[in-house]
Amino acid sequence: MSDRAFEPPVFQTFDIRTTPKTVAGRLKALRAAMTEAGLDGFLVPRTDAHRGESVPQSEARLAYMTSFNGSAGIAVIGAKKAALFVDSRYTLQAPAETDTRNVTVIETAQGGLSPRIAEFVPPGGKLGYDPWLHTPSEIADLGLKLAGKLTLVPTANLVDTIWADRPLPPNGMIEFLGHNRAGKLAADKLADVRALLAADDADAVVLTMPESINWLFNMRGRDVPNVPVVLCFALVPKKGMPTLFFAKDKITPELRHGLEGLAKVADVSTMVAALRKLGAGDKRVMIDPATVPLAIANAIKGVSEATLIERRDPTLLAKAIKNDAELAGMREAHKLDGVALAKFLCWFDNEAPKGKLDEIGIVAALESFRREESTLVDISFDTISGAGPNGAIVHYRVNRQTNRVLNPGELMLVDSGAQYLMGTTDITRTLYTGKPTAEMKDRVTRVVKGMIAISLARFPKGTSGAQLDTLARQFLWQDGVTYSHGTGHGVGAFLSVHEGPAGISSRYTTPLEVGMVISNEPGFYKAGSFGTRTENLVTVVESAVGDGGFLEFETLTLAPIDTRLLDEKLLTRAEKDWLNAYHKRVYKEIGPHLKSKVKDWLKEATREI
Repeated sequence: MSDRAFEPPVFQTFDIRTTPKTVAGRLKALRAAMTEAGLDGFLVPRTDAHRGESVPQSEARLAYMTSFNGSAGIAVIGAKKAALFVDSRYTLQAPAETDTRNVTVIETAQGGLSPRIAEFVPPGGKLGYDPWLHTPSEIADLGLKLAGKLTLVPTANLVDTIWADRPLPPNGMIEFLGHNRAGKLAADKLADVRALLAADDADAVVLTMPESINWLFNMRGRDVPNVPVVLCFALVPKKGMPTLFFAKDKITPELRHGLEGLAKVADVSTMVAALRKLGAGDKRVMIDPATVPLAIANAIKGVSEATLIERRDPTLLAKAIKNDAELAGMREAHKLDGVALAKFLCWFDNEAPKGKLDEIGIVAALESFRREESTLVDISFDTISGAGPNGAIVHYRVNRQTNRVLNPGELMLVDSGAQYLMGTTDITRTLYTGKPTAEMKDRVTRVVKGMIAISLARFPKGTSGAQLDTLARQFLWQDGVTYSHGTGHGVGAFLSVHEGPAGISSRYTTPLEVGMVISNEPGFYKAGSFGTRTENLVTVVESAVGDGGFLEFETLTLAPIDTRLLDEKLLTRAEKDWLNAYHKRVYKEIGPHLKSKVKDWLKEATREI
């Protein structure tokens, strides 16, 4: 691969986790279970009961049934035929991973379930679903779309009944953050949540999202890949002690001690009874209809007069607005990541022209440089390492079958991130391997111009990411092209790399506020040829310009952008000034932490244009 050997990655594997050869047999087994249950179809979503971004292997039912390993999707298994619904990110990946002789892959929009589900179940049939894996709003919406064509039937999960070698549930470590990392006491966060409950005249709230619960109680874990959370549920009353429900094996003296004075600890098997008791008391209970399982809503509602108050998860906005300690941790994490990226990019520059690098080797090298830092906990998502045409696949994940050698003259897209003890990173760079074509330089430059436009944006308070999105796209639009993904998403502080409720795309209407951390990542993708994306993380800050009513962005990411790929004739003076000032800052903050060879490389990589 290269003159330097790297140890195999610790946090990412390249083995093909599933095979389409298993799909036919598992469909047959599930159909037998459906017949026994009196069902004509069954829904298999990718989500688990917590609906977090990452799921443990024990909850990967969609992958088990269809062999598809993407992070979003749902299958409907009918008596005779089956379908896998995915969004535009996975229209290439899904057919490659599943058995297309037995499963029809259908592209659908993100959000909500497709009415085409009805095409795969006999008319008038009974479609089963696990109420722990679907929300009230999801099932209500699907019922309207089906318009009486099918009957929706809640049932036990039939996949679990045929999954003989199902992995054990996760039982990772649990830690509690000190005030220097959390920046706010859990008791104070709980007081804020209770104030929101009081404002809605709610007696309690049920929380199911791991990121929300872990943030609220200043707790972290290692239960799922890439996201440092412990899986549990929470019941927070307006008055009295909250209860956290964990898997029995997780309840240790250390856990009880960490939550002492903050929350009671209970076995998750007792949660439904506790919710029914709450409902029987005619309480007003807040739930987020977009994330809470229908089974929880049903347990509360039961046959009682309890009232469900449907509101957005009350922790989401507070979690998104980082406090000073969280922002300090994020800045430190990006410095550490910048050091690793400088080493990696220097190594890449030396090795790429030899024509021996492959996608897996590039991932291994990048992780190895990151692992030199002792505070690294994990990567924040599987690295997207796309050489040449693979760079045009937006959510490409290399495996041993698709692994491709990077040839000189091709572009290399590397989108990666890390979880350090103090913060989360996410960065994309398009790398140089030889003389780029005029088309490549044009597209790379237009993408970078869009990224700079967001970086330079100044906007009045109350502005949402939806209003800023066109700033990033305008230069591609001028040439009649665009990209299908959002320009930016929220990022957690030592939490999920994808965080709501704010971001930069047409679907993010929540106003941006000081302290939010957002990605800034326009891109361009030419199918079968190349892809380019440039991504920095930014945080919203008060603008020094104006009367105090304006906001702007501070860039957190510290890594050079390859100016050899830019058509300088397309850059304005203001864009060049931003790029030169950014590179000057990168060298000033990262340079002192590098040895001479890499430091010399960084100095050249950040020279003025």
